[in-house]
Amino acid sequence: MESELRGFNTKPSKTPQPDPTHDDASSRDDRPLLTSVSNVLELEKKCAAYFRNDVYGAMGRGELPLMEKLQLGIAFVTLLPLRIILVMTVLVVYYLICRICTLFSVPNHGEGQEDYAHLGGWRRTVILPSGRFLSKTLLFLVGFYRINETHNGSKNSQENSKTAGTLQPDEPEQRPGAIVSNHISYLDILYHMSSSFPSFVAKRSVANIPLVGLISKCLGCVYVQRESKSSDFKGVSGVVTDRVCKAHQDEYAPKILLFPEGTTTNGDYLISFKTGAFLARAPVVPVILKYPYQRFSPAWESVTGVRHVVFLLCQFVNHVEVTWLPVYYPSQLEKDDPKLYANNVRRLMASEGNLILSDIGLAEKRIYLATLNGNNSMPSVLRQKDD
Repeated sequence: MESELRGFNTKPSKTPQPDPTHDDASSRDDRPLLTSVSNVLELEKKCAAYFRNDVYGAMGRGELPLMEKLQLGIAFVTLLPLRIILVMTVLVVYYLICRICTLFSVPNHGEGQEDYAHLGGWRRTVILPSGRFLSKTLLFLVGFYRINETHNGSKNSQENSKTAGTLQPDEPEQRPGAIVSNHISYLDILYHMSSSFPSFVAKRSVANIPLVGLISKCLGCVYVQRESKSSDFKGVSGVVTDRVCKAHQDEYAPKILLFPEGTTTNGDYLISFKTGAFLARAPVVPVILKYPYQRFSPAWESVTGVRHVVFLLCQFVNHVEVTWLPVYYPSQLEKDDPKLYANNVRRLMASEGNLILSDIGLAEKRIYLATLNGNNSMPSVLRQKDD
């Protein structure tokens, strides 16, 4: 990380720089990484896709107006406990449903994965509809009382599709292999579960989380095993490509949801796409998520997990807008060049969603988060706006 930070005119340190292992929160470090306000503003500009613009500020530690403090205090003692109880109740109910449906069933094993996505018959009939319904219930309980969905077949979308990938008139309609979505919050997964109940990529540790672990296995999640360097594993991209191919070819195979950005943004930007979703050369369904807000942004950026959940549950009403674009069918050029395929889908999503394109990625995000955690005065400085 020291080499990455040199571009921001940092002072060298004799001790190693922190290496955050979580995309959305970093360990505390009191050593300042930037030495001047000009460097701070430079980093803020470069990492604008990760900057929080809400009332709560960077890291959720901004100085709140008196009225906001009163609203937060009232919600903390009334709304928060009620929502926690109701959310946990729904989670336990669905866990029990999954536990009953997987009794006497052996999970799939292979390539470092373990799941129950192969279950069929009455088990799948129970797991899918109940999962969608209870996911919608969870969204309602945390304040998403109405989901604004748009299925966009606009002229702009069609013209963009014609310039890149398209379905030829003499070809039969094909099943999409994956849903590709911009990534803003853990709430993205909850929405997609309520809509299509797809598999998704998750850290290996998710499989061991109480309640959530079994549910993720029933979803058929692809687990990331970063610590393994064994040649026995084909890698996450190989597993993902296989899943995309199966979903494309088999109507009974579980759908798979992929976030090509690989990390979350503040919702105003679309950062560089990874090619994993496009290696299978199968059609994809682009989806654009937005979370309009006035006080606290549901975007999961510099705020720690617990703090984010508390603030979210203390917000009386939350909003989400979803735009489903038409199935994107890759041209032969895009099939031969996954990077071209990914970039064309990215440009289409940015155009349809009025999102700003940015070429930064996870490396810059880690620098930004490490900076926020290593400089106690950073949040107050970053809240300053350019006149």
